[in-house]
Order: sequence, then structure tokens, then C-alpha cells
Amino acid sequence: MRGSRSMAAVAAAAIGLAACGEAGGADEPPAGADVGAVDLAGSLSPDAAAAAADGLNAFGFDLHRGVAKPGENTITSPLSAGVLLAMVAAGAGGTTADEMVEVLRLEEPRDTRYAALLADLGRASDVTFSVANSLWAAEGFPFEHDYLGFVEDTYGATLDEVDLGAEDAADAIDDWVVDHTEGRIDGIAEDLELPDPAAVLVLLNAVYFLGTWTTTFDEAATAHAQFGLADGTSVSVPTMRIDDIALETAEGEGFRMARLPYGDDRRFGMQIVLPDEGVALDDLLVDLDAVTWQVDGLTTSTGMHVALPTFELEWASDLTEVLQAMGMPSAFGGGDFTPMSPANPFLDTVVQKTYIRVDEQGTEAAAVTGGVVATSAGPPPFVVDRPFAFAVSDRETGAILFLGTVHDPRT
Repeated sequence: MRGSRSMAAVAAAAIGLAACGEAGGADEPPAGADVGAVDLAGSLSPDAAAAAADGLNAFGFDLHRGVAKPGENTITSPLSAGVLLAMVAAGAGGTTADEMVEVLRLEEPRDTRYAALLADLGRASDVTFSVANSLWAAEGFPFEHDYLGFVEDTYGATLDEVDLGAEDAADAIDDWVVDHTEGRIDGIAEDLELPDPAAVLVLLNAVYFLGTWTTTFDEAATAHAQFGLADGTSVSVPTMRIDDIALETAEGEGFRMARLPYGDDRRFGMQIVLPDEGVALDDLLVDLDAVTWQVDGLTTSTGMHVALPTFELEWASDLTEVLQAMGMPSAFGGGDFTPMSPANPFLDTVVQKTYIRVDEQGTEAAAVTGGVVATSAGPPPFVVDRPFAFAVSDRETGAILFLGTVHDPRT
């Protein structure tokens, strides 16, 4: 049951929540989606898995609060961002490592618990859950072999040496994203400002989830219903509903929660937080944290009526400024990445893109997080393509032998 806590925050931001009433249809999720989970080494005891998930969730809520904008849909993947940054942290040293370890709630820069947590999550048999990691290294750049080996062995990351300043590399990165998110995310190269000749390493994490409700909604019962917006107006949205169902629920200060499970063993589920009447969602989210989302305190309620809008949302954001504000500023310039490379590059950009669809059959969700590690840009190219001056001189004496200005090299 602990594994569901890591997925809760993936769905947490998609809470354009239940409005009781009539509703309308949506496409069914593709059957048997297969993205091929990587085989990640490592295992955790139940207590260690819970501790790793707790740390990941705490990081996730900090991240979500940092990127969320009042009144706007926001869908983050703490899992994807956490794993991506853990792969970067494995190459950090000194103060940079200390900052990243603290923000990510790790024990050390090469803490392997997130990788083991991924392996544990990937053992679920009644949902589709897959994760993929990859490294795209600039050809000839001097990386430390033990860093690359650690990320490959611990996170199952593939390694490709490419010219990150070439469009072909950007296209290959986009193809990888499409392949590992079942086409739900169409690429990330443009968001990472690739191609970029100053880039020396691109790290990618992709997460894909497809789960069928333990009790599916009857599509015939779906119809349009009113959904109240924050400004006091309302809109008509397709809303699915189900009667006389047993669900795990809880109540807190200013909200109610219900958990809709997936599959026969109910390990994974979507926890939905519905603010009380008169309580603004943005205000509620300020105080919600990982503890609120723990499933241990839920109790089963029977004979419930549930109405939930169907929705399909995409989201993307540059996480760079938020991560700096969260406590890892040195990673993005002036830090220590010598355990990654003797050239001591820096983390230039981190971007996340997400997708989620919720309908009568269940939930499909995908996320990709990308990070670009770069070196300081070299001098601008010297292209003589406009009128210029020249001198032919003697280095020994400094005497100029010829001096000229060229306005048109043809004559």
C-alpha cells in the first residue's frame, strides 16, 4: 500500500474535482499499452520504501507549490523530477551535493533508494507502470567513468554519445521521449533549447502509467453537469458518476478526500481532495503536504455516490528557477560537479512535461523530465560577413606594414 503514496502527487494537481450531477463521454484508454519497464536493481524493506516515498513526496509538494500558479491547472510528477535530479546529484560534490541532497531528501549524493523505489513500483501486475532513463553525452567530453557507470547501473540509464549541437541529436531525444511515453508527450528538445553546442550532457527520465479503475464507471451514466469556477461562474463539463460504491475516504481541515483504486489489488489509486464549500483550492494547497496524502488514515465508506469530471490535460514548465529557490542554487552555476567531470560543468536547465487523462475506464498519465548540463559558452564565432578593416603587422616591433578597410571584397 505504501507505493500508492508516490503516485498520489502525480494526480494531486489534476484536481478539477467532482461535481455531483450529470456527465458526458470520453475515449477509452488504449488497451495493453506497453512501454517496457527497465529492470532496475535494488530492493527496499517496507520501512525503507516508505521512508524513500515520504522524502520524494515532501520534495514533490515543495516543487508543486513552487510552480503552481493561482487558478491554473498544474500537473507535476514528483517521481520523474526526483529521479532526474537524483541522477544529477550523483555527479555533484561539496556544497552543491549538500544542497541537492537536502532538497531531494536523500542521504547522500549517490543514494540508491529512489532507484530501488522505482523497481518496487514496477513490480505491480494489475496496472501498466514503466520508467526509462537515458544519458546523452557530448562526443569526446571528459566524463568520469565511475559517474556514468553509477547512473547506468543504478538507474538502468542508456548512454549515447552524440553531437548535442546538431539537429539530429535533438530529433533522437524527441523520438526517445515519444517512445517512452506512448506518444503522449511529443518531445522535449525545444523546451531544453536543443540543439545547443554548449550542452555536454542531457539527462532524461520518462514515466508512464495506465490503470483501470477497480470499479469502472458506466459510460451511459456520463452526462454534462455544472462545474463551479473560482471566479463564481460555472461551466458545463462531461461528468461521470457511479452509485453505491465503497471507497476509502477521509476528512481534514477544509476538505474531504476519496481514493479511487486501480486494479484488483488496489495498490495504486487516485486520491481526490475536494475543498469544502467556500474554501478556495489555491488557499487549501498552501497547507496540504505529503502527510495529508498518506493512505494509512483512510477509512472505508459504503453506499457512496461519486461524480467526477472526465479530463485530459497537458502541462509543461521550466523548473530551473523554482529548484534554485527550493535550495539548490549552486547546481545552476558556480557549483561542484567534478565527480561528474574534471571540466566541472553546471546544471543549465531542468524542464518537465506531463500528460494525464481520466475517464470512465481509468487513468493514463505520462511525464518526462529533462536536464541539460553545460559548460560556459565559448567565444562567439568570427564570421567576416560585412565591411571590415585589416592590418598586416610585425610582431617583433609592432610596425604595421599594411592597413586597410574593405567595404566590398569583389573589387
